[in-house]
Amino acid sequence: MDQFADEPGKADKTQARYTRRLSDKILIAFHHACDQDDYDVAEQLLVILERMVTRRSTNADANRRKSIESLVAAHERLWHLRHPEQKFA
Repeated sequence: MDQFADEPGKADKTQARYTRRLSDKILIAFHHACDQDDYDVAEQLLVILERMVTRRSTNADANRRKSIESLVAAHERLWHLRHPEQKFA
């Protein structure tokens, strides 16, 4: 029996909370740290995320390419935040 059955909409919110991968939640936390100008925490989150994305998995991850692209984009964002004076040629 659903423990949230007596609260309309509560079961949907709880289920949605568990549908994101841990790596997605870490990426969200990274962006939140960047938004708060906490670049040291953002960098540590990237280290964890990189470890998760690059480790060998027993099953093929169909989203591996997307995860790697997100990781690269996150590294680029952090670099630009730390080097605002640098511009692309």
